[in-house]
Amino acid sequence: MRRFLLLALLILIGPAASSAPAQDADPGLTIERIYGSDEFRAQGFGPVRWLEDGGYTALERDENGQNLIARYDPASGERSVLLDAAALTPEGENRALPIADYQWSADGRRMLIFTNTRRVWRYHTRGDYWVKDLASGWLWKVGGKLESTWFQFAKFSPSGDAVAFVHKSNLYVQHVAKGQPLALTTDGSPTLINGTFDWVYEEEWQLRDGFRWSPDGTRLVFWQIDDQGVEQFPLVDLTSGLYPQMKWIHYPKAGTTNPKCRIGVVDLLIQPESSPSSPAGTIRGHRPVRFLDLPGDLRDDYVARMDFMPDGKLMIQRVNRRQDTIRVLEVDAGDGSWKEVFRDQDAAWAEVCDDIVWLDRGRAFTWVSERGGWRQVWVIDRDGAEPYCLTPQEQDVIAVLKIDPANNSLWFLASPDNATQRYLYKASLSGDEPVRVTPEDQPGWHEYQISHDGSYAIHRWSSKAQVPQVELVELPAHTPVESFPAVRNEALAERLASLPEVREEFFQITLPDATELDGWIMYPPDFDPDEKWPLLMHVYGEPAGQTVMDRWGSASQLWHRFLAEQGYVVASVDNRGTPAPKGRAWRKCVYGSIGVLASADQAQATRALLRRHKFLDADRVGIWGWSGGGSMTLNALFRYPQIYSAGIAVAFVADQRYYDTIYQERYMNTPQNNPDGYLAGSPIHHAAGLEDPVLLIYGTGDDNCHYQNNEALVDELIKHGKQFDQVAYPNRSHGIYEGAGTTLHLRHTMLRWWHNNLAAGPVDAEPEKRRANDPASRIKRGSRGG
Repeated sequence: MRRFLLLALLILIGPAASSAPAQDADPGLTIERIYGSDEFRAQGFGPVRWLEDGGYTALERDENGQNLIARYDPASGERSVLLDAAALTPEGENRALPIADYQWSADGRRMLIFTNTRRVWRYHTRGDYWVKDLASGWLWKVGGKLESTWFQFAKFSPSGDAVAFVHKSNLYVQHVAKGQPLALTTDGSPTLINGTFDWVYEEEWQLRDGFRWSPDGTRLVFWQIDDQGVEQFPLVDLTSGLYPQMKWIHYPKAGTTNPKCRIGVVDLLIQPESSPSSPAGTIRGHRPVRFLDLPGDLRDDYVARMDFMPDGKLMIQRVNRRQDTIRVLEVDAGDGSWKEVFRDQDAAWAEVCDDIVWLDRGRAFTWVSERGGWRQVWVIDRDGAEPYCLTPQEQDVIAVLKIDPANNSLWFLASPDNATQRYLYKASLSGDEPVRVTPEDQPGWHEYQISHDGSYAIHRWSSKAQVPQVELVELPAHTPVESFPAVRNEALAERLASLPEVREEFFQITLPDATELDGWIMYPPDFDPDEKWPLLMHVYGEPAGQTVMDRWGSASQLWHRFLAEQGYVVASVDNRGTPAPKGRAWRKCVYGSIGVLASADQAQATRALLRRHKFLDADRVGIWGWSGGGSMTLNALFRYPQIYSAGIAVAFVADQRYYDTIYQERYMNTPQNNPDGYLAGSPIHHAAGLEDPVLLIYGTGDDNCHYQNNEALVDELIKHGKQFDQVAYPNRSHGIYEGAGTTLHLRHTMLRWWHNNLAAGPVDAEPEKRRANDPASRIKRGSRGG
């Protein structure tokens, strides 16, 4: 694979270095400007929904700030208001519904509106739903007399005549504008969940919407999760009353009992009709729920994905607990019979596939797999013919955007020359060499929402130096459509340009074994290479994410820029095991040893930066991270105290046994089968190595990484006589943002701690000129103790 020389890529953020400072120059960022205002918020467009006729709709606001739905013709640029605020205002109300999301029925006659939303774990996935009928104009609330704000994942039947939804762990169906909702299940409870998911399935399989309509609209299938037998973990609220309030959540920690998972089938009883409003008939009832008898264990084999095939059979991705094998099952939902049509295996872990497209009139389907050493698109025959690869090149397909058999085209995202970026590629279905579609003069991170016929795409892109852009392009030429109301975020760009100049570079580090790591580095506005500067490393380092990406980083990017303005050189490196598009070996070499190789890579990268840049002060090296990055920070401080001088660990996992089954076992196997790996990778077992200041930050209501991690680590540090600082945020979750003033307090706490424990600003490179003890120096010296 061709590699790129990132050192040649220099990004200037702010005015040109040669320009004279204006008299009213911006004094720089503040925490309040970043986190307490909308000053640096990028504008977007949509959400957009492509229509079958080639047009698209977008959610917009009128001059009074109320929602409306506009329709666009991409060819002519003609815009019309399809639904104005009045059309979206319920009877008796004086304002339009605030729309969080919307979807169209397959025939475009009706729109389903999601509003009045509430948060469930991470996201706002419950609320209320309304149906808007375009022909009659009526606006109808789904659910009848069922309690408001508890509706989830409503979706039209294929004909658009009915809506199915989840309400308080039960599945319902309701004919549009006729009668009351019909309960398809009645046994739902806090522990028996129909049509949606418990904590661990939602968090780690990214599953929330847990039911599917059959293609003919006569049947629904759904996940049922049974948490009975799963150990509960308490979230303790000590501030809401005189006595503690306990919230218990079913949370399977690594090596413990999983929830049961079954697939239920409900056959609907439909009375045929031929009226225009009900072409598919009226739902009069349903048969009793049947549960499929799938191969494997109800607890230790996961149903990670499920959907209908074009012929009405089910495709189920059945994953074993070890997660090294995915069995693709073809299931007859009528009689429950099944057969295995494909098996994907990996010596480390196998990845479920979300890029399935049906080919050859449903006889074959696409599958993205690393079976060839790279993320490649394969074609799988349902009858057992040998799979063949559509993208045989030695490069990763990051995401499949569209497969168009009629036009013999495959559209996907890739970046074979630069793992920090994303570009659109097109290939034929015969395996020809892919062609890059994104223009060469637009380096950065690109996302596309392609129309049904592949003629147009909503194009969103940005880079570290380019604020977010939204435009409509014609494909395959990638020609911008001039009539589209493009979003350029000029005001944001002007505000950034007025700030003190912060230079940022991408770079590469080559390790002794020839492994290349990507990174970025920011320099203070008054940077002088003849002086010594502190280095502050930002880290994540786990398989769930990257930190080195050439895209607009929003508040995170501004936070690190702010730290650079404070007098720190700020940098970040992606170690092996992160999900960069560098091939299977890069991503999966960490199997069974999470935290070990990654922290070693980070340490070697930091050493290499110190050797490469003589202006970096080896006595002032800090490191910080959140979640997995917090764990990596602790491993760095405990294992490599000779490199790092101070660190902040936020919402970390101290002991990998404390995290959940699906995530931790995917990369580590169980603690029973890999005890040495859990010992080696968990920071708590290396706490005796701490020699420098550390700040531990946690939300006591964190349902993801439990506060237990903090208390266990504190106990261990005390045992070894290690000093430390800690800040606990009562009842805050993993993001530590709930409650007035929380985010501002958190960031000010971090900033103050850095100033007290990692002196900011330069010192002269020559020892005799060091200004460490000069009271007039800008350096803020702090104790190296806890």
